[in-house]
Amino acid sequence: MTRARLVRVLIATAAVIVVLLWLVWLVQRSLIYLPDSDPVTPAGDVLPGAADVRLRTSDGLELGAWLVPPAQPGPYAVVLVAPGNAGNRADRAPLAAALAARGMAVLLVDYRGYGGNPGSPSEDGLALDIRAAHRFLTDDLGVPPAQLIYYGESLGSAVVTDLAAEHPPAALILRSPFTDLAAAGHEHYPFLPVRLLLRDRFPLAETLPRVTAPVTVVLGTADSVIPPEQSREVARAGRARLVEIPGADHNDRVLLDGPALLDAITRP
Repeated sequence: MTRARLVRVLIATAAVIVVLLWLVWLVQRSLIYLPDSDPVTPAGDVLPGAADVRLRTSDGLELGAWLVPPAQPGPYAVVLVAPGNAGNRADRAPLAAALAARGMAVLLVDYRGYGGNPGSPSEDGLALDIRAAHRFLTDDLGVPPAQLIYYGESLGSAVVTDLAAEHPPAALILRSPFTDLAAAGHEHYPFLPVRLLLRDRFPLAETLPRVTAPVTVVLGTADSVIPPEQSREVARAGRARLVEIPGADHNDRVLLDGPALLDAITRP
């Protein structure tokens, strides 16, 4: 191959790589956020006694959520559930039912673009959404911080950690957290310069030291989505209590509403 031809091949290859990276940059949020965008059924049809509520974000969106009361009267904590990147609030109904049976109230949130909600998800958007949920609980319902528990699932762990740094709860529970989104993305796309391409960062481990509330990290030792060592690193960053569930993968039922997870939430 002549030198001129080699240069042309290298230029063409570089152009293809640049175009591919540009396409990945454009569609990256469709790879990160996997919403079930269909409207959900009324809360009371899924969870007896639950109510459909509306959350208003500071950028003008109205989001649907479910408020689930405790199964028995008396003093109770309120769990604000920040879901992961997939599905909608109906998928977290078993968790809400189990927590209600243990005497806790639950607010099941759907982000923008999820569960029939308007808008498209992004890091900044999810931050606004979880703050709308917090305002609903504290301003509209008058729940004091001493009664509030934040529970984040996977990507939702980063969402509630950011909230907890600004509005401290009584306790912060993180299930299968990553250190930051780039580190999690690199596990699944090692052939891409993920940290360079990402528009949304979710720097959980960097934010966590600013949280003053007690922190618990729950992980499955066989997690194939978020490497367990990343969750352990998060626990170290927050000097958190660590609960490891042997053999559990990311979406196993034991990490949805299993007894070890419920104990971590109800006994922080």
